[in-house]
Amino acid sequence: MPQITMTLDQIEKLATDALMGAGASQTNAASVARSTWRAERDGVRSHGLLYVPIYAEHVKGGRVDGQAVPTVERPKPAAVRVDAKSGFAHPAIDAGFDAMVDAARSQGVGVMTVHNSYNCGVLGHHADRIAEQGLLGLCFTNAPASIAPTGGKKPVIGTNPFALGVPGGGGDGDGDGEGDGEGEGGVAFVIDQSASAIAKSEIMLRNREGEAIEPGWALDVDGNPTTDAAAALKGSMVPSGGAKGFGAGLMVEIFAAVLSGAVLGKDATPFSGPVGGPPNTGQCFIAFDTDTFSGGAFNSQLDNLIAALTEQEGTRLPGSRRAGARTRTAAGVEVDEALIERIRAFCV
Repeated sequence: MPQITMTLDQIEKLATDALMGAGASQTNAASVARSTWRAERDGVRSHGLLYVPIYAEHVKGGRVDGQAVPTVERPKPAAVRVDAKSGFAHPAIDAGFDAMVDAARSQGVGVMTVHNSYNCGVLGHHADRIAEQGLLGLCFTNAPASIAPTGGKKPVIGTNPFALGVPGGGGDGDGDGEGDGEGEGGVAFVIDQSASAIAKSEIMLRNREGEAIEPGWALDVDGNPTTDAAAALKGSMVPSGGAKGFGAGLMVEIFAAVLSGAVLGKDATPFSGPVGGPPNTGQCFIAFDTDTFSGGAFNSQLDNLIAALTEQEGTRLPGSRRAGARTRTAAGVEVDEALIERIRAFCV
């Protein structure tokens, strides 16, 4: 398949133009396009340009309200509640982010829930953003059901990732040494993992490209292991670590959907495809002021912990592969020409 090279800024502009061409407002399109920039920068192809045609199609078809204006409530000093209004998650998160940070700094902790939302892209990027503010960030997002409970066959929860952003060190948190105006400090590391053995978006990518999936990733509709991506999408995902993985996903469902008042994964429409209305899923973000809870010992304790992790040969901190990708993608990204043409078709 013919490839072309695009800079990250060109990718962001193309995504913005396509989303606006599909009917999204400039504010909403820019917020989602920035997440596309981050995904391609970090080598997370499944959440980069590959998702832009899906986003655009969902705006055109009404599955996402591209003109939605999120509303923000502050019901209690440490609590922020955002209604995404059936629009994109990214602008809804942006709308409540500063209030959550303010709550964390003034109250010691700030909690933001988002409901009537949508796919928020790479969850780790939101954790990274909190950590850039010098805060410890814990993030949850639920998704349409794709994982069956242990012993069952019918999916009840989604791949439901959680992410932890740990502040520390200097710089901008991006690993590029240039700063992007989004944060105030460095990021020690980010943990970003889903309840499934692999992200569902990776199976969707394999299905689009006609490639087999790895053993242990998914089951077919009868509960049998499969390496067929299409059969996997009709069946269920395998939880990471068996019952423990399902338990982690269930925890995320409580924070992201039950606590936020969003639609449960079992009742949500898919993030991909034209069928159904808005999924109206949810997110939860918790930001901690580290000095408040540690008595000022956080940084020294963290340094001690990181030293213990990295002094052993062959070990690495979580997220280091994405940091390495940022060096490789700085000069540009190779993308499929057919995908670019498909995206350009939405541009006005």
